[in-house]
Amino acid sequence: QVQLVESGGGLVQPGGSLRLSCAASGIIVSINTMGWYRQAPGQQRELVAIISSGGRVDYADSVKGRVTISRDNAKNTVYLQMNNLKPEDTAVYYCKANLRQGGRTWDTDYWGQGTQVTVSS
Repeated sequence: QVQLVESGGGLVQPGGSLRLSCAASGIIVSINTMGWYRQAPGQQRELVAIISSGGRVDYADSVKGRVTISRDNAKNTVYLQMNNLKPEDTAVYYCKANLRQGGRTWDTDYWGQGTQVTVSS
């Protein structure tokens, strides 16, 4: 049984920083990509950043230069360091992992429960 547990969200002033964490637990054979998505009220969910098993990264244009995605494979954990936050970054942030669960021959997407990030003065 695979679960993703997120943490690190909260209220921060414009220009501030947060680090989000998401750990995958359960019987996991391998993890392919891990990514962060966000969804603002009334908006579609959008990709923020993604990292492959080999460490290749990609970012949305709106956050380039302000965020860094990383992963710790030994802990099955992905991080999102966010700096110089802006009010338009306010959203629920979700992590996603594409992985192979033990006992299966196919890969599956798993989502975290989401963590609220609010940027306001």
